[in-house]
Amino acid sequence: MTAAGAPEPALIPRRVARAERIATDIHLFELRDPAGADLPEFSPGSHVTLRVPNGMLRRYSLCNDPAERDRYVVAVKREANGRGGSESLIRDGRVGSEIAVSGPVNNFALAKAAGGHLFVAGGIGITPIMAMIRHLAAAGGRFRLYYCTRAPEATAFRAELAEFGSQVVIHHDGGDLARALDLWPILEKPQGRQLYCCGPRGLMQAVRDMTGHWSPAAVHFESFADAAPRPDDKPFTVRLARNGDIVTVPVGTTILAALRAHGLAVPSSCESGTCGTCRTKLLAGEADHRDLVLADGERATTIMLCVSRALSDELVIDR
Repeated sequence: MTAAGAPEPALIPRRVARAERIATDIHLFELRDPAGADLPEFSPGSHVTLRVPNGMLRRYSLCNDPAERDRYVVAVKREANGRGGSESLIRDGRVGSEIAVSGPVNNFALAKAAGGHLFVAGGIGITPIMAMIRHLAAAGGRFRLYYCTRAPEATAFRAELAEFGSQVVIHHDGGDLARALDLWPILEKPQGRQLYCCGPRGLMQAVRDMTGHWSPAAVHFESFADAAPRPDDKPFTVRLARNGDIVTVPVGTTILAALRAHGLAVPSSCESGTCGTCRTKLLAGEADHRDLVLADGERATTIMLCVSRALSDELVIDR
C-alpha cells in the first residue's frame, strides 16, 4: 500500500510457481525468478511489495525460510471489504503468470533475546512469524508461539506448525470473544524475552494493554491493515505551524497522504500505526488516535500521521 505522493519501490517481474488455497480465504503464492536465478536474500520479518494484477500495490510478509534464495512465499487473505487488491491477486495470480515484486524490506526485524522469543499471532498475522520461527528453529533458538484462529480450517500452515511440537500452541475461539485466549498468564512475566505480535487490531491492542510493564524495546507489532474509513469519520483540516498552510484531510484519506499530496516529504515506514516513524508534535486540536505506539501520557502532544484522525475540526502540527 503506497500512500499518495510516496515514492514507489523498484519492482522486478517474478514468476508465480505455486498458487493454492491453504486455509479458509487464505491463499499461498510462491514467486521465483523467471530465469531461475537466486532472489535477493531477506531476513526474518521482511516483506515485499507486489503490483497485483489490477495494478494496486500491496505489501505481504515473506513466510518461507530466510535461508532459501530460490523463492519468495507469501500468504494472502481474501478481504471481502477491502479495496480489491487481495481479490485481484487470488483471482488472477495464476501459476505461470508474472507479478512485479520489490526487493525485501524489514520493519519487523528479529532482535536477539537472552530469554528467548515469544510470538502472538492472529489469523493472517502468522505470515511474518513463520519466517521467524523457521529461522530460530534452524539456529537452535528458544521460542514459543501462540496462534489464535477461529477454527482449524481457518488456520494457515497447520501441518508446518505441527512440526514444532510444544513450542506452538494453536487456539480456536470460534469467533466468540468469551472463548478468546487468556493472554495475561502468557504476558505477565517478561522473563527477558522479545515479544512479537501480528494480527487483528483488537488482538494487538490487547497485547499492548497487557505489556505496559515490559520494556518498550522488547515489544514489537506488525500490521498491514488498511486505514479503512469508519462510519463516524468526517473531513477536517490540518494547519502547518511552520508556514501557516492549511491542508484538508477528506474521509478515506490519511493525514500522511494529504500532506504528501500537498508536497511535503513526510517520513514513514509501516503506515499502519505500529512503528512510530511518522510521530509528529501536536500543537493544538483534539486527535482521534488510532495507533499502537503512543503511551497515554503522549497523546495530548503527539500524533501518528499514518492512521490517526481528528475529533476537532482542525489540528495544528509541528510541520
